[in-house]
Amino acid sequence: MPRSRKVAWLRDEIILALDLYRREGRNPSAGATISTSQELRSIPVEAHLANDPQFRNAAAVKLKVANFVALNPDATTAGMSRGSRLDGQVFAEFWGNPARLQATATAIRANLRSRDASNAEAESLDDEIEDAPEGRVLTRVHRYRERSQRLRRRKKEEALRQNGQLRCDACTFDFEARYGERGSGFMEIHHIVPVHKLKPGARTQLDDLALLCANCHRMIHTKSPWLTVEELRETIEQSIHAASL
Repeated sequence: MPRSRKVAWLRDEIILALDLYRREGRNPSAGATISTSQELRSIPVEAHLANDPQFRNAAAVKLKVANFVALNPDATTAGMSRGSRLDGQVFAEFWGNPARLQATATAIRANLRSRDASNAEAESLDDEIEDAPEGRVLTRVHRYRERSQRLRRRKKEEALRQNGQLRCDACTFDFEARYGERGSGFMEIHHIVPVHKLKPGARTQLDDLALLCANCHRMIHTKSPWLTVEELRETIEQSIHAASL
């Protein structure tokens, strides 16, 4: 069972705290610390914890920043050496790429303030779908947009106009060709825009979507970091080639 946020920080939370450290250093200002605390408490996962005044308060944020100081080889002061393994993973993934860190933290904050985040929280996620490296908030927003019935319908209509059939963009599987009338019109939709670029209220274009069979869609999301459609297509081609030898 996953541990409660009461004892284990989410990736999203660690990213926001790391962004604070990147922006303000070892001793962030009181205003910035309080602002980050409020952001952490607003994440709509185990929302009942927000009623606990000790949960993710300013003191907890400062302790998390101290954990990053201990991980930073360039730090000139000592930090707290009791950080979690996830602290180390997030630090390793994002510290060397400040532009990605800033973009991801900005996207998390923006989506926390939007309806998309609260709507996405109500969406159930398959247990076998792994969160994107950018965390749970953006993962759920991504999946929420993929499930838009209007976009699914429009993307399928476009493909039928252009090609006369619905084929998986990764493996070319055609449900109607395999299952006849029962498979007619069936295909899943994948949102290809990188998770850290998701902006609340931004209009999704049809070019932002790909058609995927259920198997390929699951393979893209089953491990972190997620594959692109092109990477999955290459994996399939390599597998076919290896099997033919």
